[in-house]
Amino acid sequence: MTISAIEAAPYCLWMTGLSGAGKSTLAQALFAELQQRGTRAFVLDGDHLRQGLCADLGFSAADRHENIRRAGAVARLMFDAGLVVICAFVSPFAADRDRVRRLFPAGRFVEVYLSTPLATCAARDPKGLYARAARDATLGLTGVQAPYEPPAEPELTLDTSMLSVPASLSALLALSSCTGLGPQQAGSRAPPAWADQLQ
Repeated sequence: MTISAIEAAPYCLWMTGLSGAGKSTLAQALFAELQQRGTRAFVLDGDHLRQGLCADLGFSAADRHENIRRAGAVARLMFDAGLVVICAFVSPFAADRDRVRRLFPAGRFVEVYLSTPLATCAARDPKGLYARAARDATLGLTGVQAPYEPPAEPELTLDTSMLSVPASLSALLALSSCTGLGPQQAGSRAPPAWADQLQ
């Protein structure tokens, strides 16, 4: 392992936005770039968690809250293991995202809002959800039949209807650099004291 990999400061980069906005695509692109640079990273994707850890949850407001609570807890565990954690979740409620932010030391949580318009997301429809929502009014699709609360002050906003994947990736990497999410001295992080915030 390279010195840069050992000293790379862990952080949580949380991507939020509608289904089809490009969260998973950008998360994987960023992961690949960090791996090339020797930085230990992991992608937490909402679709994957709902196939395992969160398979018992539906899409009621209460279940959406619990889904993000669990995701935040896992992200913090990975952060404590020294990983850059790239999270891709619709995470429609501002209060849930704020609760996850509070799990991390100041400056180690970065919220990235993919502001891609609903029309573009529906045209892409990679999982067929928008087509299903058009047929089923009870589906509860975020942005169509259920609310989405955009971040008030995200660290970065990207509209992937206007930006290519390489351009969006460049913006993510620039953000990491200019916000100080780079190397730090080993052992400089305080011991974790955050379990009480998960209740």
